[in-house]
Amino acid sequence: MSIFKRIFKIGQAEAHDLVNKLEDPIKMSEQGIRDLKKDLASAMQAFAEVKAQGIRLERDKNTYGAQAQDWERKAILLLDRAQKGTMSVEEAERLAKDALLQKEDCFKKATEAATNLEKQNEMIGKLSVQIDKMKRAVSQQENELITLKARAKTAQSMKKVNQQLSTINADSTMQMLERMKQKVDEDESLAQAYADMEGLNENLSSKIDKALESSDSSADLLLEDLKSKMLNK
Repeated sequence: MSIFKRIFKIGQAEAHDLVNKLEDPIKMSEQGIRDLKKDLASAMQAFAEVKAQGIRLERDKNTYGAQAQDWERKAILLLDRAQKGTMSVEEAERLAKDALLQKEDCFKKATEAATNLEKQNEMIGKLSVQIDKMKRAVSQQENELITLKARAKTAQSMKKVNQQLSTINADSTMQMLERMKQKVDEDESLAQAYADMEGLNENLSSKIDKALESSDSSADLLLEDLKSKMLNK
């Protein structure tokens, strides 16, 4: 592979990757629905035009059919007048032939309009089926878009939560908690040690007080004994 082809492939891959990143599911779906509605509007316009042409063909068929009947009626009247002697046979037959030719022309046009109308109605039926299909597709996509928006919102929330969780270092957190437990244990031990020391101080003080009390009692006894001796002299 030449260097230019490789560069082109790299650029193509980068372009595809950029497009994939830029694609927003919700926005792309909304645009897709707008495109479907646009196609539906075009189909509806085409359907209206085909329908209008069918109406014209129906009108032409009826008009030419009525004209054909009218020309035939006129030809019959002409022949009737010839039989009654109110018009010459030659003129009546000549005019009757012209009327019959007009009748035949109108009949052909009515028949052609009826044939075209049948084809037009067939096309109208097919277009109607396609339009109903497109309407159902638009309705279905709109309903799915509602669900897609809810799913996208949930997915976005889960993504944020997972991103936050991924940034948490569980090991360091556990180590920190363990250090805090050790610190509390040390503080508790130190508090107990101070309490024990205070107890020792209190015991020492009690002993000294007792000793002092006992010393004071001995002195009192000696003093009393001395006073007794002085009185006996």
